[in-house]
Amino acid sequence: MQSLLFCDEYLQNENSLFIDFPPFGKSCEIPKSWSIFTYANMVVSLCEFLQIEEFNLIGHSFGGRVAILVATLCRQKTKKLVLVDSAGIKPKRGVGYHLKVLAYKIRKKLHLNLKDYGSEDYKKLSPEMKGIFVSIVNTHLDSFLPMIEAKTLIVFGKQDKTTPIYMAKTLHKRIKDSQLYIMKNAGHFCFMEKKISFVSAIEKFLK
Repeated sequence: MQSLLFCDEYLQNENSLFIDFPPFGKSCEIPKSWSIFTYANMVVSLCEFLQIEEFNLIGHSFGGRVAILVATLCRQKTKKLVLVDSAGIKPKRGVGYHLKVLAYKIRKKLHLNLKDYGSEDYKKLSPEMKGIFVSIVNTHLDSFLPMIEAKTLIVFGKQDKTTPIYMAKTLHKRIKDSQLYIMKNAGHFCFMEKKISFVSAIEKFLK
C-alpha cells in the first residue's frame, strides 16, 4: 500500500511517495495554462507509470484540492483519504470582498497600479503562475465531494484563517464516510504546530 503525501509530514513507517508539484520544490518544469485538473491528472498518470495499484492520499491545503479530485478519479484505488486544512470549498464572501473586487476591476480598466491587490501568496508568484493561481482558486470542488468513496479523515486547525473551520464542516457533511478532527491552538499548518497529535491521529486512522 502506498501513501501519496501532498504535505510535509512525519510518518516514518509508511511506504510513502512525496510529490513536488511543478514548479515547486525540486520540480523544475514551469507549467503553462495548467488547471487543478491538470495537477490531478499528473498524479494519476504518475501512479500508472509507477504501477501503484492502490494507495492512501494525504493532502494539505492545495494538495487537498488535488487529493479530492484524485479520490474521485481513482475511486477503486483510493483506500483512505486525509484532508489537512484542505482548500477546494467555495468560500463565503462578504460585502467587503466584493467591494475590493470592484475596485480592482476599475483600477485595471483605468490602467492604474495594481501591486497592492491580491494575497501575499499571489504577489510572490511569477506572471505565468498568477494566471494558474487565479484559475485554481476559482475552481470549487463542492460537487465532487459526494463522489468520494474512500474513508476520509478531515483534520483542521481551529484557528485556521486561510481555510476556515466552516470549510472543514462542509467537507465532513458532504463526504459520506468521513471523520472530523479539529485541532485546538493550531492554524493552517496544524501538522507542524501540533506534530505529535497530528501524527498520532494519522497513524490511528491509517491502521
